[in-house]
Formats: sequence, structure tokens, C-alpha cells
Amino acid sequence: MTAETLTEHAQSVAVPGWLAALCRFFAGLGGATLLAMMLMTVTSVILRAATGKPIPGDFELVEVGSAVAIFCFLPWCQVNGGNVLVDFFTQKTGPRVNHILEAIGDLLYLLIAALLLWRLCHGAAEMRQYGEQTMVLRLPIWISFTVILPAMTLLVATCAATFLGHIRGARA
Repeated sequence: MTAETLTEHAQSVAVPGWLAALCRFFAGLGGATLLAMMLMTVTSVILRAATGKPIPGDFELVEVGSAVAIFCFLPWCQVNGGNVLVDFFTQKTGPRVNHILEAIGDLLYLLIAALLLWRLCHGAAEMRQYGEQTMVLRLPIWISFTVILPAMTLLVATCAATFLGHIRGARA
């Protein structure tokens, strides 16, 4: 009896170097945001324990920071094939079939990401127009979109690049 290695890794595709570097930059930005949130949370907990006064609005900063970090990580996840992949039915198929199926998945993701980008642009404009703010710190919510919208645009570009890469892989 031989042990069969089961993998849940996407078929790798080449993307332009500038695109991978930009995805890496945004992932670093997301990581820095997570680090800042962690340091702020630890500081707030220590202040609460020592003085009874936490950092005002710490939960708001974590909320906004979490959104920024998540959107920053999405392109990096896509460029590395790190999204959830269920290969139960395709683990014994060849690379061509897997590339075709992943191209279909990337096309769907591209369409969803483009739709989300379009709606996020409208949402950001409305939040700015109406002066939407956080409750405690009164931070304008639209400011977080200055990072979220470029990250979403990068995700759309990355989905398009991986889609084309899988199309090329299916033809090979």
C-alpha cells in the first residue's frame, strides 16, 4: 500500500514581477497594520489594568485596522494561490483540467472583486459626502478607503493576471 500525497495547492501561474511586488507591498502594509493594532491593544489592556483608563476608541481603531488589513492581504493571497481550494474531485485530474477549473474560479473572483470595487467606490463617496464618522473618536470613515480602494483595484488586476495565466496553462 502506497501513501498518496494529497495537496490543496493551486496550479501556480506566472504573473508580472511588478504585480507580485505590489501585492507583497500591500501585504506588508496589512502586516504593519496588524502589528500596530496588536501594540495598541496590548497598551490599552495594560492602561486599563494599571489606571482604569484604556485608549479611547481602541475598538474603533481595531475595526478600521482590521478592514484595511484584510483588503491588503487579498491580492497577496490571490497571487500565491492561497485561497481556499477544494480538490476532492480534481486531485486525480491533469494539470490542464485543473488550470481550466482554476481559470473559471479566477474569472468568477474577478467579476465579484470588480463588483465590490465598484460598490466600494460608491460607498466611500457617500461616506465622505455625508461625513460618516466613528462614534468615539469621530474619525472620518472614508479615510480608510484611501487604502482599501487601491487594494481592491490591485485584487482585480491580480485576478485578471492569474485568470490569464491559467488560460495559458490550460493551452500548454
